[in-house]
Amino acid sequence: MSRQPSIWTTVTSHLRSASPTGPVMYFAPAVLQATARRFIDGFDGLVTYAVKANDTQVVLENLVASGLSAFDVASPVEMRELRSVSPDVALHYNNPVRTPEEIAVAVEMGVVSYSVDSMREFEKLRAQVPTEGVEISVRLCLPVEGAAYHFGAKFGADPEGAVALLKAVKAAGYITSMTFHPGTQCATPEVWVHYIEVCADVANAADVSLARLNVGGGFASNRGVAPDLEAIFDAIRNAKISCFGEDTPKLVCEPGRAMVAEAFTLATRVKAIREDGTVFLNDGIYGGLAEAHQIGIVERVRSLRADTTPMACEGTPRVIYGPTCDSIDRLPDPLALPEGLAEGDYVLFDGMGAYSIAMGTRFNGYGKADLVTVQQLTA
Repeated sequence: MSRQPSIWTTVTSHLRSASPTGPVMYFAPAVLQATARRFIDGFDGLVTYAVKANDTQVVLENLVASGLSAFDVASPVEMRELRSVSPDVALHYNNPVRTPEEIAVAVEMGVVSYSVDSMREFEKLRAQVPTEGVEISVRLCLPVEGAAYHFGAKFGADPEGAVALLKAVKAAGYITSMTFHPGTQCATPEVWVHYIEVCADVANAADVSLARLNVGGGFASNRGVAPDLEAIFDAIRNAKISCFGEDTPKLVCEPGRAMVAEAFTLATRVKAIREDGTVFLNDGIYGGLAEAHQIGIVERVRSLRADTTPMACEGTPRVIYGPTCDSIDRLPDPLALPEGLAEGDYVLFDGMGAYSIAMGTRFNGYGKADLVTVQQLTA
């Protein structure tokens, strides 16, 4: 009896051997660890990981092994997931709306940093969270453009409200900081610069010295155009020095998408092709392609024949449906696929580690991909 390897050399080596009929998420730990080092080496401060992007245990384990010592969690479930991986990492609870029961779990789990964007939510924290060694970051929201979509309608205080909150946090005896989120898939350094400028103004107006400034997540992943992360790192560093001078807070960031996206490739298989060229895949918006309607299709697509022979990328744009019986299980834009594409061939989407596994459903019995570890994703 042959024994299947626990780690395959390449995506195609697994496809040739296993001929999977369902979707497969291929994970390359080396790619994830290299991305973690890119953030740790390039960002001038503490790098945390936003667990919501991909909470797979192997992802968390590899990030801890890469040197990350703090993680951004949004719920008690994510807190417990981190604690099952490491009892030592710092937990930052930056979902600014919480029930008293959730706060109680956070205190039990030893959360060291919270964000807040309203006085009512701050009162909930103050009722349970001890002050000793605990940071509370006031979350700022500004009407700035530059991202695929924004969080401002849901989270964040305006500058006036942030001033009042900073004063209250300081008076209560907590470590006082600020935070913001530039928006999803943001590749514009000026967005971070503007937020940092206003954070400095808010702190000055509140007469509060910030211990730390959390510049959020939002760092873009490569969905067709590779972002210049180093340009963003430089802009953040320079803006902090320019705006705060000698009274400079320590920096924190919380990448999710940009940290994990490159480490995964989604392999789908063609289920059917209609006479008009419409393609049905074995995965769709209820699975690994869940974000397509919000921020578009990942444009990094490869096609392979059933025997894994590469196919030319050029082709006529096709309507693409997923496997469920729901008619909205369709990619929002046509996708160019090879003319000779046939049933049983593979369509691979690169850069799919973020919000794919985390958002996959079990609708109609679809939406859950197998996870396979590989040494490299490019062959």
